[in-house]
Amino acid sequence: MDPLAVTRRHFLKNSTLGLGVLGLGSLETGAFAAPHFAPKAKRVIYLFQSGGPAAQDLFDNKPLLREKHGQPLPDFIRRGQRLTGMSANQAELPLAGSAFNFVRAGKCGMELSEIMPETAKIADELCLVRSMWTEAINHDPAITFFQTGSQIAGRPCLGAWVSYGLGSMNENLPSFVVLVTANQGDQPLYSRLWGSGFLDARYQGTQFRAGKSPVLYLTNPEGVSNQSRRALLDTLGQLSKLQSQATLDPAIESRMAQYELAYRMQTSVPEVTDTSTEPDETFALYGEDARKPGTFAANCLLARRLAEKGVRFIQLYHQGWDHHGGLPGAMRGQAKLTDKASAALVLDLKRRGMLDDTLIIWGGEFGRTSYSQGKLEKNNYGRDHHPRSFSLWMAGGGVKPGFTYGRTDDYGYNIADAQGNPITPNKAEFTPGVVHVHDLQATILHLLGFDHTRLSYRYQGRDFRLTDVHGHVVKDLLA
Repeated sequence: MDPLAVTRRHFLKNSTLGLGVLGLGSLETGAFAAPHFAPKAKRVIYLFQSGGPAAQDLFDNKPLLREKHGQPLPDFIRRGQRLTGMSANQAELPLAGSAFNFVRAGKCGMELSEIMPETAKIADELCLVRSMWTEAINHDPAITFFQTGSQIAGRPCLGAWVSYGLGSMNENLPSFVVLVTANQGDQPLYSRLWGSGFLDARYQGTQFRAGKSPVLYLTNPEGVSNQSRRALLDTLGQLSKLQSQATLDPAIESRMAQYELAYRMQTSVPEVTDTSTEPDETFALYGEDARKPGTFAANCLLARRLAEKGVRFIQLYHQGWDHHGGLPGAMRGQAKLTDKASAALVLDLKRRGMLDDTLIIWGGEFGRTSYSQGKLEKNNYGRDHHPRSFSLWMAGGGVKPGFTYGRTDDYGYNIADAQGNPITPNKAEFTPGVVHVHDLQATILHLLGFDHTRLSYRYQGRDFRLTDVHGHVVKDLLA
């Protein structure tokens, strides 16, 4: 036997020093036995809005932009920031005031766009962050950064880290499920965004698709019965056990665990994805689109059902927010697709007593510029990518309800302090009122009971973690 093939598990199991009994429990699961401290959230539903929604048109009212509509962006506001190559004549870029009015919503008085009326109804449940920032300026690295903590592909995603740390609450369903709005187009999404990277494959996201076969290759081929499939798995398990003992390869055990889960999912997946048993009142809450599999509304309803069944991390992806032109009309369309269902998910979880321990997140990979990209017309404009400041909201799961955190300057371009003066953010140091991507990730893990600096995995001689070597828990967001 090659001594280099001996795994740590094998060493402990066969050691004459009696260490095996002490270490085997955690090694068999590959996950931490428990959170580092009492969690406030048991599960996460992440409503990722791919493309970068414009905060100036949704969550961050800027009257000065309307006043100075068409005037050039002042140099003292731009402050030499790197811009994408998609904006020409950068010294003459015209400011674009929002085409939408804002209303004060809820007892908290949160200002929200008129095109999100249903979200306005849940304002008192929202924790709105107006001071997010990132270094990434293009879609692929930006969304990869949000999902994995690195702009370079290959790291485990947030959902995989959560599954690794907490495990599953239902042995018949994956602990991490991904739902993508069907036929939405726009910027591409890659399966690596819900991949497990160097973590065990059992922690990667399982994509549920619309239609009769939500999970690919789950159903038995024609002519294969459940009994014959069970017999095949039993025989394969016996062979795999022999192979595992001979090679000491932990991937064999993991692969068998996936096969067994797939077998159990043949019953559990059709049951959880069948929404025909939902009352009409539920479809009235989420909207009639919830009756159409693959829509954002249907996926929000399915997310609630998955959460009820014990799925730890549910990731929804909705494309279509990349508005370089024709923004007012396009954004109205996106709001119509997402506003009602997003609010319904919060209300539905609350009435079922699940909101307090379910963290909901709504947002994209970066924001949009306060100037218009290309030709500016009276009621038509576009916005380029903008990583320097943007907004997202959270609800439930231990965050402050009816709370707005952070602010931007009067142009909506830079994060600002309490006096409105621009702040130059530095991710190495925590600045009150400023939230970097790593800070958000650290805060999410904290709500789930983890010290983000201790939720790590050794790979190729280095301890890796979701937040890399940065990140601070934003305690002001915690209830």
